[in-house]
Amino acid sequence: MKKVLISSFLIMALVLLTIPLGVMSQEKDKPVQATNIEIVKKVTVQGKPKGGKPSKGAATGILGALCTGNKYAIGIGISDYPGTSSDLSYCDDDAISFSQILQADYGFDPNNINLIIDGNATYSAIVNAIKNFKETLTCNDELVFFFSGHGAKGKADDGDSEAVDESIVIWGDDGNFGYLWDGELKKLFEGFPTSRIIFVFDSCLSGGMTDLAASGRVINMACSESGVSYEFDSLRHGQFTYYFAIEGMNQKKADTNRQDSYVTDEEAFDYAVSKCVYQKPTISDSFAYDLLP
Repeated sequence: MKKVLISSFLIMALVLLTIPLGVMSQEKDKPVQATNIEIVKKVTVQGKPKGGKPSKGAATGILGALCTGNKYAIGIGISDYPGTSSDLSYCDDDAISFSQILQADYGFDPNNINLIIDGNATYSAIVNAIKNFKETLTCNDELVFFFSGHGAKGKADDGDSEAVDESIVIWGDDGNFGYLWDGELKKLFEGFPTSRIIFVFDSCLSGGMTDLAASGRVINMACSESGVSYEFDSLRHGQFTYYFAIEGMNQKKADTNRQDSYVTDEEAFDYAVSKCVYQKPTISDSFAYDLLP
């Protein structure tokens, strides 16, 4: 009897050894390799922004289909970066305020918002947040992805053929600077069960995030593909976030149709364009008519 048991254990051990490691445990996501990386830092400015520019008008004034399911959000704000020379002042406030506005003005359940701030905004934490929502959402739901922090450029092995890739600058899992490249984000958001996705990037070079464009998505970018983003001490926020979310959405200064009391994404973007100085916000809008978060 003992010989039979020993033989059985040996057979089981041999079977387990032949199973690929990826089947036994999920392989950990690893950042793609990149070269010639240059961080383009968001600029903190004292005083008040003066001027602004007229908007060409992304808003149509006509609402598209409303969300009939649940609303979810990922809010990322990084003011505290590795070391001290790259620290910012208000990116964490940007993410916190934006998440509060989603709750107060658009009915988002706080339990459905994943707020990731400063040193918690690691590569693994952000990738896992996206993947978890990908498994949770249905076709009737909506997702908002918000980022405020530094941007970077370089040549990344992220699956596209671009000569220069853009990235959001985050924390690496090793405690150093980390990067999530445009091609990586594109892959992470492929196959999402919902086509109602709103992206907001308040970072330098954010205009390069058009790789994420797809039917039903709106990508709000604080500047051009080669531009710099600013935060102002007087606003205590990133300039784009302040005008897009705080004045535009929460204070309803972006509302062009006072009768409906709604502020759509496109209305908020148009308002931000008309107020921002030193930077040129851009939008990629593949949603039918205007999207109400």
